[in-house]
Amino acid sequence: MSNRPEQEVSVVATDVKVVYETSSSEPGENAISGVKARLARQQRVEVHALKGVSLAARHGESVGIIGTNGSGKSTLLRTIAGLETPTSGQVLTRSVPVLLGVSAALIPNMSGAENVQLGCLAMGMTPSQAKEALPGVIELAGIGRSIYRPMRTYSSGMAARLRFAIAMCAEPEILLIDEALSTGDAAFKERSAERMDRMLDDAGTVFLVSHAAQTIEEMCTRAVWLHNGEVVLDGPAEETARRYRLWAWKVAKGESEEAAKLLDSAMQERKETRIFLDRPNTPLDRERPTHLPRHARR
Repeated sequence: MSNRPEQEVSVVATDVKVVYETSSSEPGENAISGVKARLARQQRVEVHALKGVSLAARHGESVGIIGTNGSGKSTLLRTIAGLETPTSGQVLTRSVPVLLGVSAALIPNMSGAENVQLGCLAMGMTPSQAKEALPGVIELAGIGRSIYRPMRTYSSGMAARLRFAIAMCAEPEILLIDEALSTGDAAFKERSAERMDRMLDDAGTVFLVSHAAQTIEEMCTRAVWLHNGEVVLDGPAEETARRYRLWAWKVAKGESEEAAKLLDSAMQERKETRIFLDRPNTPLDRERPTHLPRHARR
């Protein structure tokens, strides 16, 4: 068990904004027709992926991030991991987060077993430790003898389960999961939930992105509902996921007026999160600085 206090903060995001500039073919007021239009330079537009997100996660918490496509879920995860540069605001973490995504790269022509060893070595294990980790990875991933076949022969679900198993054998303190658990069967979900519970018992922190409200309810203690880059609700997983599911159902049924009322009501109830950061005051504190992810702004 970790000797860290259970309520110690592991991840802090303070007023994080991410703005992308991209091209758009949408015609403007002075649109040109014909060949000139095709040759004309496309106009540049700004996309506000995150609009001032603030949150704090503690050791022992499993935080679900829920929302529709384009709500900012994956951008938030990548920003916490240090893979996205916030336009403003900052992200601080106690240790280097491990980001596990469905699109994470594995070497297609190498076998699953070879990828396991390569991944373990990349995470700092010795060759003997990587060899010892293989049986546990095979058991957790649940892909059987396929572990000895080239990765290019795997289904997306098999590859995602193997990535999760590799990440968990490193015993990360902060784990970020982007939809990777949605591709497994019931048995894999049960095994992965048990493994995450052990991680949380050891004072770890998990962020889980999913479109499925039920997954958030079952696997998380807390949920953050994002919409158009803003936090709608941040609270207990069951209640937050239930309200999101009702809103999404109204949207799917075409009941836009009712959906808008539910969204507005939730945002009116939202309690603003304010983060206050203290500078280290003691020599011990200065010896254990807070980790600043790559590209995060101070």
